[in-house]
Amino acid sequence: MVLLLVLLLCSLNSFSSAATDSVYDNFVQCFAENKVPTDQISGILYNSANPSFTSVLVSYIRNRRFNVSTTPKPTIIVTPSQESHVSATVLCAKKLGIQIKIRSGGHDYEGISYVSSVEFIILDMFNFRSIDVDMETETAWVGSGAMLGELYYRIWEKSKVHGFPGGVCPTVGVGGHVSGAGYGNMLRKHGLTVDHLIDAKLVDAKGRVLDRKAMGEDLFWAIRGGGGASFGVILAYKIKLVPVPSVVTVFRIEKTMDQNATEAVYQFEQIADKIDNDLFIRVLLQPITRNKKRSVRATFIGLFLGDANRLLSVTHSDFPELGLKKADCKEMSWIYSVLFWGNFDNTTTPDVLLRRTPDSVNFLKRKSDYVKTPISKNGLESLFKKMVEIGKVGLVFNSYGGRMNEIPDSETPFPHRAGNLFKIQYSVNWEDEGEEADKNYIDQIRELYSFMAPFVSKNPREAYLNYRDLDIGTTDNGKDSYNQGKVYGVKYFKGNFDRLVKIKTMVDPDNFFRNEQSIPTLPFRGRKVRK
Repeated sequence: MVLLLVLLLCSLNSFSSAATDSVYDNFVQCFAENKVPTDQISGILYNSANPSFTSVLVSYIRNRRFNVSTTPKPTIIVTPSQESHVSATVLCAKKLGIQIKIRSGGHDYEGISYVSSVEFIILDMFNFRSIDVDMETETAWVGSGAMLGELYYRIWEKSKVHGFPGGVCPTVGVGGHVSGAGYGNMLRKHGLTVDHLIDAKLVDAKGRVLDRKAMGEDLFWAIRGGGGASFGVILAYKIKLVPVPSVVTVFRIEKTMDQNATEAVYQFEQIADKIDNDLFIRVLLQPITRNKKRSVRATFIGLFLGDANRLLSVTHSDFPELGLKKADCKEMSWIYSVLFWGNFDNTTTPDVLLRRTPDSVNFLKRKSDYVKTPISKNGLESLFKKMVEIGKVGLVFNSYGGRMNEIPDSETPFPHRAGNLFKIQYSVNWEDEGEEADKNYIDQIRELYSFMAPFVSKNPREAYLNYRDLDIGTTDNGKDSYNQGKVYGVKYFKGNFDRLVKIKTMVDPDNFFRNEQSIPTLPFRGRKVRK
């Protein structure tokens, strides 16, 4: 019996290995047919037999939940360095009937850029990281595999009074960040990343390389917040830089429950969307233990696009509960504010932004919500009590208003504009390995999310695409994919979902570009017959 089991396992392993070799060989042949030189093929195709396969796979995994022995692995990894390699990958994957997952920085919270429940390959875009800043036009072409930190550094090299309103984590990949409507601490002044996108290059389902003019305005609209991976492979974006003052001011203030934290958070809710557009405030709510007593700490982190004196006049007038003093304010250039928000110490120099890997990678889970009316003081007190009771889950409040109120919901696929006071990110990290720990912490974050239902948006309960959350719905990309997609689609995109579906059906009718939360195509009965 034991011998039979060993033989069975050996045969299964042999079958799996043979299947992998077969896919690899078929890709090699298909690449050659698509005129990719042989010496290039060997440098961009990796199968599990390649000694570098594992290091390439894990180098851009940013959530340890998806780097365990039971995590499904790709059959092969393709690391293109030329546009023709991307086109060949799309055409060959389509010909061979295998799913591709597109990865730029690996920060998708649910790992769907590098994990799948069906046989798949990874198209890893890390070689597409060129950044060309043109100060005459105040624009830049940025490869989808570049990191935000690299982009900020290259802008700073050319100008000390320009920036870009992207995220605060420097190792996030530009590709997914922008196509999911990335935001940062200048959104109240300048809106989202996609509000400054003026051109793009992508490979479509036919393997064609298209710029804005060639793809047309519908598809260009769709990739400005609708998630690029539903529509094609983003190669690069052309962005418009924004002006930043020569001096900005940052601050970080911590308050516990006995230091009027509740009153400060409550007042934040009243002014978050109304205060001076030059001021962005993020509030971190974290359960803590102090003197053996459990409580919640509120940390207020701010960026002001101006000097400390003007900031103080704003906060003293509109946000006195913050209690901001001159000693709390740090004046600096914009690039050093990037380092401050990236949690680097004050001795760090900007070249740290060129590092493409974070210091550590945790197990993590995230969720999101939008708040349209202030939570009462009693509501906040009940929330803090619940956070202490649950254990480890933290909340991040990101202020809205300003420029966000001025841009119509339908301008881009991202619909969460006017009417929002702030966005919530639910956050829990852990280092314990194993399914039991995963279940414990994921149950915690789901419990807090459930508790928050009365305080957040309804019908739909809105969500942010770049805070990927498979709890709110998934698709198997089968016959019912439209109805499945609508469940999460209206939460991410509200009234823009239907337009995204129509564009998807037009540019990728066979649903080649798909994942667990991609934009579905229209059911056949809903499609117009082309004559």
